[in-house]
Amino acid sequence: MADILVIDDDPIIRRILQRMLQSQGYRVAIAETAADGLEQALVITPPVILCDWRLPGSIDGLEICRRLKEHPDLSMSSFLLITAHAETASRVEALEAGADDLLMKPIDMAELKARVKSGMRLCQLTRDLKEQKQYLENELAEAASYVQSLLPRDTDQPPVKIQTRFLPSQQLGGDCFDFYWLDPDYLVIYLLDVSGHGLGAALLSTSVLNVLRSQSLPGTNFYRPDKVLESLNNMFQMTAQNEKYFTIWYGVYNRVNRQLMYASAGHPPAVLLSPPPPPNTTDVTANSNGGGAPMAETMRLRTPGMPIGMMPGTTYTWKRCSIPDNSYLYIFSDGVYEVPETSLAETGEILGLDSFIDHIVKCPRPGQLDQLISHATMPSIDVGQDLSDDLSLLEINFS
Repeated sequence: MADILVIDDDPIIRRILQRMLQSQGYRVAIAETAADGLEQALVITPPVILCDWRLPGSIDGLEICRRLKEHPDLSMSSFLLITAHAETASRVEALEAGADDLLMKPIDMAELKARVKSGMRLCQLTRDLKEQKQYLENELAEAASYVQSLLPRDTDQPPVKIQTRFLPSQQLGGDCFDFYWLDPDYLVIYLLDVSGHGLGAALLSTSVLNVLRSQSLPGTNFYRPDKVLESLNNMFQMTAQNEKYFTIWYGVYNRVNRQLMYASAGHPPAVLLSPPPPPNTTDVTANSNGGGAPMAETMRLRTPGMPIGMMPGTTYTWKRCSIPDNSYLYIFSDGVYEVPETSLAETGEILGLDSFIDHIVKCPRPGQLDQLISHATMPSIDVGQDLSDDLSLLEINFS
């Protein structure tokens, strides 16, 4: 396969360039027309292309450059345009078309050798960078798959039914969640979000998950959400975690007395939806859909507290609430609402927490997480565009 493609309609120039480059050890392919040059370039994808600016026909060297630079397999090839035009405007036009360099006529052979050598080196560096980028992307994808494999599976076993959704961002993120029974009567539910993206965020989130899952916090009462957060804060100070911290919502549900104890550390509030009151009652706290039909009562479950790892010795508070039968609890990361809203996309405004909670209230139940995600976030994301942050969402139905 050729190292260099020479496109020139002058047979003498082609022969001179071919012999000189071959004497330097390069494999050279030649083309005398624009059409032939385009065809050969697509077949051999040479590292360096030498092309005369002025070619017969409707396609000149500038147009060849534009077309080849738009092709994914040739965008990394060094394109050297041969021209007799020394004007600044011509140089600017060539560079804007994608040319990597220009060779002035008459061609100086020493300069040609140097520019070809530089072009070969540039192409190789670009290809190496692309391969390294692909390698890193594959590693991140593998790490993201590993994180997802650690997350719990949905459950529909009474007394709770739990559905989850996790959509990873374009970069490896730091969202993580879990739920498990401390004993037959107490259920732990939590979701955390590590600052930043990349491998460091993922490693920290999985470390926290493993610590909580194995209950490896000495002297900690895992039935007390505030004590769990305090122990996590002492263990995962950001000074020892590459300056990374995380937010978390942590709850413990007692299925016997239907009480939920919870605490949060800088995390968005969980949203509890209780069944609407009977039609013959007038409860001022109930919502309405505008047509008179009562909607679910909404509670935002949150306690004050700094994110985990920011300040040593931080104390946290906890709260308790009753869980009516057939209530729904939603726990989520900020990635579900920090996306551009469809109607405000041009101004760059995000959907926002209040709007997302409004979507939660209006979304039909049970188990409509996909519809909720689609209704609340996906219309605001362009087709083919990846998420800029992880999206995590849990729905717990207390039956």
